Amino acid sequence: MTTGPAAASPALRLDNFLCFAVYTAGHAFNRLYKPLLEALGLTYPQYLAMVALWEKDDQTVGELGEKLFLESNTLTPLLKRLEGMGLVTRVRDKADERQVRLQLTEAGRALREKAETVPPCVLDAAGMTAADAGALTEAVTKLRDTLLRRD
Repeated sequence: MTTGPAAASPALRLDNFLCFAVYTAGHAFNRLYKPLLEALGLTYPQYLAMVALWEKDDQTVGELGEKLFLESNTLTPLLKRLEGMGLVTRVRDKADERQVRLQLTEAGRALREKAETVPPCVLDAAGMTAADAGALTEAVTKLRDTLLRRD
């Protein structure tokens, strides 16, 4: 039996924390993605970078960092590993030498076909339809954007 202030305050019950539900769902996603992405030879952050590059090839490190909500000091080592794997090239922008552009290699483009099997596996494991996942994604994205506007 729970006693003390926690028993009287549902506001401080872990089960009532939206942030805890999102946090633990993130862990569950990581466990789900791990074997799926090992088959591609990617970590989850590398996978996200590749998905963003499959959406738009030839973008700057800054553009990619904005999409992924990552600083360049976090993104640069990840991109160096992708380059070492032969999936991307990093080249200085001819118009602005301060900018580094990211371009998919042939191997990076070819990996997309294998990666297309991942989203259906995730939907199946989550027991969701694409519409369900879309609605949830929209709600979580709205929440994220609202929280970021507070900064």
